[in-house]
Amino acid sequence: MKEIKINYSNANQRIDKFVRRFLNDAPLSFIYKTFRKKDVKVNGHWVEQSYIIQDGDIVRIYVTDEQIGEFNKPKNIESIKVDLKIVYEDQNILIVDKPKGLLVHGDEEEKRLTLTNKVQAYLYQKGEFKNDGVGYIPGPAHRLDRNTSGLVIFAKNLETSQELMDLFKTKEEIEKYYLALVFGETDKVGTINLPLAKNPEKGMVFVTPTNEGGKEAITKYSVIDQNDSFSLVKVQLITGRTHQIRAHFRAINHPLVGDGKYGDFRTNKLFKEDFKYDSQFLIAYEIRFNNVGGKLSYLSNKSFKASISDKEKDILRKLKISCKA
Repeated sequence: MKEIKINYSNANQRIDKFVRRFLNDAPLSFIYKTFRKKDVKVNGHWVEQSYIIQDGDIVRIYVTDEQIGEFNKPKNIESIKVDLKIVYEDQNILIVDKPKGLLVHGDEEEKRLTLTNKVQAYLYQKGEFKNDGVGYIPGPAHRLDRNTSGLVIFAKNLETSQELMDLFKTKEEIEKYYLALVFGETDKVGTINLPLAKNPEKGMVFVTPTNEGGKEAITKYSVIDQNDSFSLVKVQLITGRTHQIRAHFRAINHPLVGDGKYGDFRTNKLFKEDFKYDSQFLIAYEIRFNNVGGKLSYLSNKSFKASISDKEKDILRKLKISCKA
């Protein structure tokens, strides 16, 4: 049996999520079997999986010492190279400029060298992350595709994580802007309001009527600069669907340069030959905080910007397109 006293750093979360983090190497089937057998108690009483643990609660997990040794394993992050480009940091958040090619979270092919693990290694080295399976595990408040560069916000504590989740859910007091280079000469400003649905088999999303399963998706954009063949646009996500920007610009016949899933393959090939650029030209460029309340109120009316790589600046220069966003 393992007894854990909850404190401010790990309070105010669901008990099942807490147990999953503590027994981080256990199969989900084992976790939920433990709850079904009523082997998780708080203050001496069995609780539902949805119970929100509080500061001062005593959590007891009735598993063997052997099972704790097998399933409670610190993340192997100590030897990870920390080469982060930090845009901003304080006691609550860390904003990182992610390079293209790096996963935010692991997948089946890569579980170790991820942005999240690099951030956790950085905070571990600073003494801000214990890596013991009990305290809060720093994590991103949102995601970016592997081949999208730009800003990712990480929460250093649970309360901040919850506040950021609320901000990104309501989208009223936080705004995200992207830079995208697309084929063709677009309208100077536009709003793309086309519902999207996932196709899990293809790993893509498609414009689909709402009565056929499509979910509301709204993208606003304005042109920064353009020529007869390309437009550099600043994009604001009003909703946050998977691959929304890429699918929406494909739908209006202005696909992103270098997009291997949604782009124009023939034109991408010509662009690659001319500019030696083989990635989608998409940057999570700016995050703006509006009138934020609560723990993060000090961020109100602040904005943060990512960098444009030298390679991308050189491409825009050769296209005679200004990148002043």
